[in-house]
Amino acid sequence: MSRLAQTHGLTDVQREIVSTVRDFVDKEIIPVATGLEHRDEYPQAIVDGLKELGLFGLMIPEEYGGLGESLLTYALCVEEIARGWMSVSGIINTHFIVAYMLKQHGTQEQKDHFLPRMAAGDIRGAFSMSEPALGSDVSAISSKAVKDGDEYVLNGQKMWLTNGGTSSLVAVLVRSDEGHPEGTAPHKSMTTFLVEKEPGFGEVRPGLTIPGKIDKMGYKGVDTTELIMDGLRIPADRVLGGVTGRGFYQMMDGVEVGRVNVAARGCGVAQRAFELGVQYAQQRHTFGKPIAQHQAIQFKLAEMATKVEAAHAMMVNAARKKDSGERNDLEAGMAKYLASEYCKEVVEDAFRIHGGYGFSKEYEIERLYREAPMLLIGEGTAEIQKMIIGRRLLEEYRFQG
Repeated sequence: MSRLAQTHGLTDVQREIVSTVRDFVDKEIIPVATGLEHRDEYPQAIVDGLKELGLFGLMIPEEYGGLGESLLTYALCVEEIARGWMSVSGIINTHFIVAYMLKQHGTQEQKDHFLPRMAAGDIRGAFSMSEPALGSDVSAISSKAVKDGDEYVLNGQKMWLTNGGTSSLVAVLVRSDEGHPEGTAPHKSMTTFLVEKEPGFGEVRPGLTIPGKIDKMGYKGVDTTELIMDGLRIPADRVLGGVTGRGFYQMMDGVEVGRVNVAARGCGVAQRAFELGVQYAQQRHTFGKPIAQHQAIQFKLAEMATKVEAAHAMMVNAARKKDSGERNDLEAGMAKYLASEYCKEVVEDAFRIHGGYGFSKEYEIERLYREAPMLLIGEGTAEIQKMIIGRRLLEEYRFQG
């Protein structure tokens, strides 16, 4: 283990889990990640390995066949996985968010039905809020559910589903005006539906189409898709929690822990970029000595390492806050904002250290340079995080005049 990004106060079980994941990353992910990424190939063998390790059930309670671990343990595992290849951490993240939402908000029947198979990795989860025209403005969702007897009929188009093709369960946020009179605040007339489907592309169940993979600059391997609902009929017992109108709050709860996950991903990618930079700086010679001996490079390495350490500390703090049962939107927003920004900066510095070789696809830093920007927008842009942080600070430090 490196000296950077250590986490104090872990139990023996937590240390063993994180160490096991790190070994898996070093042996099974890092050697093949760049090749798979260049081919935009789904990492099935890696996913199968994570399934054997039990990571798909890491935070699912033991009564449902999971490991019942904390958000902190999960975040530290995600940090290690992202250090190997960020796309793999995305496969885990969306599954985890759906499992978390079921655990926190699902009916007992929904928990009994889905969680054991999710813990085993037999059901893979994805979740869907965004739409082509709304971006960060969740209140502008136009996809709609209309009650028809014991079913709801869903229509609309969703966007940016991670695991959209490979998943078999999608938590979809739509409008549901039933029981919510005209003029009701938009966030109070939204409902989360649990949509079961066949993995794959095309029409994956009557009324539901996954058109295909979106071609991306980075974050390859994992499938990112659209989702089109055209007369999709869903039983009423697949409303998350059994009651309409609570979908916005359920999704925001899931996104809150998702932001800790994105912070962990930023930490992992930044750690790998630092490792690559500090190694290359000791191997590359200019003017008769390794470039690591030039003061300009030492300053750069010092800044990179400090950013890695600071981002990790904020991520750990946000995870521990959530695990304590306290509200953590301030801490999660800060951690996500700082970790993603620092990740971009550390990756760019490592890229600069590599010089012209950093521009070559033969070097791993080229892949990281294309992957880091996704973290700037995933689970809410920097601007959204600043809004959350600013509002919470004003609540905490309200002027009494």
